[in-house]
Amino acid sequence: MTTYGTIPAATPSSSSSNLQFVSLAKERINSGLGTPRPWKEMIKLQDLSFPTSVSQLIQRIKINVAVFRMNYTIIMLFILFLSLLWHPVSMIVFIVMMVAWLFLYFLRDEPLVVMGYDIDDRMVILALLPITVLSLFLTNAKKNIIVALAIGLVVVMVHGALKETDNLVLVDGEEGIVSGGNGDLKMPLKNPASSSFSL
Repeated sequence: MTTYGTIPAATPSSSSSNLQFVSLAKERINSGLGTPRPWKEMIKLQDLSFPTSVSQLIQRIKINVAVFRMNYTIIMLFILFLSLLWHPVSMIVFIVMMVAWLFLYFLRDEPLVVMGYDIDDRMVILALLPITVLSLFLTNAKKNIIVALAIGLVVVMVHGALKETDNLVLVDGEEGIVSGGNGDLKMPLKNPASSSFSL
């Protein structure tokens, strides 16, 4: 009996190692940036209003950045990605740097060792951040990158200023702090392991 032209089935060990790799990646990204909040929660039109004072504006931006930081990161990266579509070299550099971030920072479960020395996560960030910025700016898309980051920052700030924070919950230690215009209300968390939740 011949088996020409058949595709060998994935062995259980290889598929389980792939699943472990994906779950590790998701866990590391979530621990670094937090879990993304539901997009419907971000764009509820009834929750958008103009702030009444400068202090409320600053408070809203702080709370919304803390609650939606993963969503804001995704928005910024998407805008940057769109700006590089017409610059293939910059797109390749962007993808290479994203892979470097994934493997050197987000996906590592053991300390990075270089020449026998353990490298701290902060040192990895301090090395990767300027390398990423410098490598992108050395391509011919400097204007696109600056404009994309500026547009992304404006989008984040406008959303942060307009999104009401009355029903958003931030976690402080083992207590949830419901931050809103009327002050802070402390309440115990049902699941202290979660980084944030909504009422």
